[in-house]
Amino acid sequence: MKKLVVLLMLLFVELMVAQNTDPLQTVDKAAQEKWVNTLLNNMTVEEKIGQLFMVQAYSTNDTINEKLVEELITKYHAGNLIFMQGTPQKQAELTNKYQALSKYPLLVAQDAEWGLDMRLKESFRYPWNMTLGAIRDNRLIEKFGEQLGKHCKRIGVHMNFAPVVDINTNPKNPIIGNRSFGENKINVTAKAIAFTRGMQRQGVLANAKHFPGHGDTATDSHHTLPVINFDSTRLDSLELYPYKELFKQGIGSVMTAHLSIPKLEPNKKLPSSLSKRIVTDLLIDALAFKGLIITDGLNMKGASNYSTHPEINLAAILAGNDMLLIPHEVPQTVALFKKAIKENELSIERLNASVRKVLKAKYWAGLHNYQPVNLKNIHTDINSNEDELLHRELVKKSITVLKNAKNIIPIQHLQKQKIAYIKLGDADNAAFVNMLKNYTKIDVISTTENQLKQKLAPYNLVIIGYHSSNLHPWKGYKFKKEELDLIQEIAKDKKVILDIFASPYSLLAVKDFSAIEGMVVSYQNSKTAQEISAQLLFGGLPAQGKLPVTVNSNFQEGFGLYTSVLNRLQYGIPEEVNMSRSKLAKIDSVANYVIKKKMAPGMQILLARKGKVVYQKSFGYHTHDSLRKVTNFDVYDVASLTKILATLPLVIQTTGNGLFNINTKLKRLLPEFKNTNKDTLTFKQILSHKGRLKAWIPFYKLTQDSITGKNIKDFYSTKKSNKYAIHVAKNLYLKSSFKDTILQHIKTAEQREVDEYKYSDLGYYLLKRFFERKFKKPLNKLVEQRFYASLGANRTSYLPLEKFPKSEIIPTE
Repeated sequence: MKKLVVLLMLLFVELMVAQNTDPLQTVDKAAQEKWVNTLLNNMTVEEKIGQLFMVQAYSTNDTINEKLVEELITKYHAGNLIFMQGTPQKQAELTNKYQALSKYPLLVAQDAEWGLDMRLKESFRYPWNMTLGAIRDNRLIEKFGEQLGKHCKRIGVHMNFAPVVDINTNPKNPIIGNRSFGENKINVTAKAIAFTRGMQRQGVLANAKHFPGHGDTATDSHHTLPVINFDSTRLDSLELYPYKELFKQGIGSVMTAHLSIPKLEPNKKLPSSLSKRIVTDLLIDALAFKGLIITDGLNMKGASNYSTHPEINLAAILAGNDMLLIPHEVPQTVALFKKAIKENELSIERLNASVRKVLKAKYWAGLHNYQPVNLKNIHTDINSNEDELLHRELVKKSITVLKNAKNIIPIQHLQKQKIAYIKLGDADNAAFVNMLKNYTKIDVISTTENQLKQKLAPYNLVIIGYHSSNLHPWKGYKFKKEELDLIQEIAKDKKVILDIFASPYSLLAVKDFSAIEGMVVSYQNSKTAQEISAQLLFGGLPAQGKLPVTVNSNFQEGFGLYTSVLNRLQYGIPEEVNMSRSKLAKIDSVANYVIKKKMAPGMQILLARKGKVVYQKSFGYHTHDSLRKVTNFDVYDVASLTKILATLPLVIQTTGNGLFNINTKLKRLLPEFKNTNKDTLTFKQILSHKGRLKAWIPFYKLTQDSITGKNIKDFYSTKKSNKYAIHVAKNLYLKSSFKDTILQHIKTAEQREVDEYKYSDLGYYLLKRFFERKFKKPLNKLVEQRFYASLGANRTSYLPLEKFPKSEIIPTE
């Protein structure tokens, strides 16, 4: 008791500085009071008692539950609902149905900590709080809260049991963990305030939970009564800190937890949610909270093991709670409440005080002007492009780099890298691997392969991805011993980047980080996290996140390295570059029409803007026989465009660094053209197609008999050799000296008489000769090293048969 007195004195000093306002009070105070008083004065005792109940409903087509909820509303006047599992559409339909049955408007609540997806299928899923805790821009957290508020409001939900403000200082916490913003009270509080501000701006009540703090527990209150043995000084400085700050900011409600806190409540068996010392003396009196107080689920063992359900329900109200979450045995509870009123154990004044707060909350949420939920377009409205855009921004700002020895991240000099990828964990990794392959050649090596060490011998970099389930935040995320051993074994001989798609707590099992050169925490194994993390590794995106919790003395809360971006493509969605997804969808229609009319068997279409690929799809098949579908990794021959696409980037680059001048005469760049009819031409004239060059020369005819049209044997061989080194087709090689023959025919070719614009491809042969001579490398090697490799364009290449299997090369005209 002395500890509680000390705590109350500490809190009183704070309250002398700032008194909390009533968060349920609306601007139109007089109208609100009139509405509340009118309803309250017209209610029977049974109806008032019913306003304290928040009963659980399901939208899973559970007819038994539907009938039960109907009975609880019509017969026992239940005034509030919490929807559990189901679908948004069905929930909205049931909400309208239940509201129509109720004499008084129902306050509808939901657990939607990371979105409606926490309970409802077919809903948008945002990142968990631990992921958000790594973000330093809290404006994004406010936007996140705002979007969740929109989603809740769209399906008729008035209260979201979020944010979780538990400060997770216990890595072994079995139920909070990823649901917490982290271990730093300042960071947790700032994010909770931002989230609350955004959500309540949409007219949806926020709820701070689990009071007075569930972050440092080793057991789960769903199954037992966790014990917190901290003194009042610790509780006031840490666990209670977010609540005090949130109360100043006007959060509408608080959820009381089922905890044993001996320093505050001497009865160790009495859950904190049922303790008058904790709910009334601490929360209401000392902390001056004037909002709605609701218990955690009374079906949880942390509460239900204490006594009978009716006795627990009564004890919760007597402790100071205003609303009972998931009360069991409602008929018996109503009878017990009436008995308690009759025997003056529960006064009418006390009952009215809670009912008044419930009604004020309903008015605040707009239920004084109730409108049924619009049942049209629900799925689209709660799964919008705006949601996906925000989700991507949240993930981008969260991913955290912990180690970057020798600046291994971002991966550079791709032409010198031979990279293998190894998957650990039991969850999907397809999005990560596919995005990695957008940048360079990645070989996926299975850990089950025999002689793994020998298999990895040719590689100088190994990316190890640890992929843990993204199903829910409390699922285990521990490395297996053999996985830890494998990481260390590989890191002895190879450069390793370890990317963790799981909680940072998973790294607690890694005892030695010294051999690992690069280490990234991507937090979750979502498709978005995998794609963005892969881009970060290759310099498409920077690392910006900071650890929300401590891993060890080297990687403490708040730690995180920034990484640079390289001149490489990013991959995203149209909204990131202010493009319309619906307009781009018309491309699909055109592509499908072309295939349907057999204009082409298939195609790839890629659209990039501002350095970001925002549309990349494949349609149809390799050939008209429809045997093999086109994928994004298949290779098309760009045919006659090659000469342009290969030479012009070199023209631009060398012009920029002063190694090439398009106004220089041809005879200076290629001396063999001196004293020819082209010696005074400049490449400015040639590339402008005003150099009077012939449109083209059919060089292939020089290798064929002019009468029969058959190949002249001297020009071709079925075997490759120094004499026949130009690969034309399968088992067909052209004479190496034919390159000089081509140049000679261009040199001696007549020019057109008229000086006018006319396309000619001959100039590109001349550029090829110039650049190969200047840099002493063949053109295909030049562009590979200078552009394709450094850009990560690993599917762009000359001589595709040297890099890709024939099955990935599509016949092209």
